[in-house]
Amino acid sequence: MQAWLCENPTGVDALQWKELPTPQPQAGQVLVEIQAASLNFPDLLIVQNKYQIKPPLPFVPGSEYAGVVRAVGDGVRHLKVGQSVACLSGTGGFATHTLAPAALCMPLPPGFPPVDAAAFIMIYATSHHALIDRAQLKPGETVLVLGAAGGVGTAAIQIAKAAGARVIAAASTDDKCALCKSIGADQTINYTTHGLPNAFREAVKAATGGKGPDVIYDPVGGDFSEPAFRSIAWRGRYLVVGFASGPIPSLPLNLPLLKGASLVGVFWGDFAKREPQANGAMMQELAQWYAQGKVKPVIDRTMPMAELKAAYAHMGSRGVKGKLVLVN
Repeated sequence: MQAWLCENPTGVDALQWKELPTPQPQAGQVLVEIQAASLNFPDLLIVQNKYQIKPPLPFVPGSEYAGVVRAVGDGVRHLKVGQSVACLSGTGGFATHTLAPAALCMPLPPGFPPVDAAAFIMIYATSHHALIDRAQLKPGETVLVLGAAGGVGTAAIQIAKAAGARVIAAASTDDKCALCKSIGADQTINYTTHGLPNAFREAVKAATGGKGPDVIYDPVGGDFSEPAFRSIAWRGRYLVVGFASGPIPSLPLNLPLLKGASLVGVFWGDFAKREPQANGAMMQELAQWYAQGKVKPVIDRTMPMAELKAAYAHMGSRGVKGKLVLVN
């Protein structure tokens, strides 16, 4: 097998494409021949030693991937050799093969292509858990999605629309806004032309007839959080999803008081561990939604696995719309 090996987590340049012995699965594991792996923001942080999970060295990055089971370890009953699966295991994806915990593998129904499957679990599980579970989104409510052209943002638009909500998508270019419209957003705000804080707040006010959004989905953080929260509707729910812009913001706690609003944390990874039955039911519903055409990952482009460093550079340029996927 071949894999991108991180022996020294000083950044992307230190990764090396190496030949390694193909491992055999232990109890509870499966050997997956990887067909596709998506690039996520944590995949950048983990090779810079900036992610909250620090795997023992050396390790193979790549948190999310899809492929075919080629061998199963003892005790594995729900997966068989030759079965197509998707997996979000945190590491191992940027390779031709990996050992995956069988419990983390999602069996794929027929007609679920590996490129879509490799880009599916993280963004749709995060967005469904955020909007449907944590925000209790209701039909007819208005959702403001920040960073709406990214992976979780595009998933949030589709899930909010599937739930019967009205969606305002905020993104940084006209191209990205057009993409958001094409996948269901009712209105868009280009926050480069509607600068923070005042022009952005005025644009949100105009888009909601002065009421403000009922739910704000924020994977961006930084300078957006306070002006967005100041725009929220009475009894609104502000979803803290992530901090793609870098800085973790501080909010004045009088804002939730004045708006009768809730600040809601979204940590899908821990939800999946603590409430596995609820998470399993959610993933089953999402697979059905995919089959029904309600959700489909937006793929910015596919690139050969050997071009991982170029893929990282493209992600760093902030030009990605949806997800980047590496293929073998």
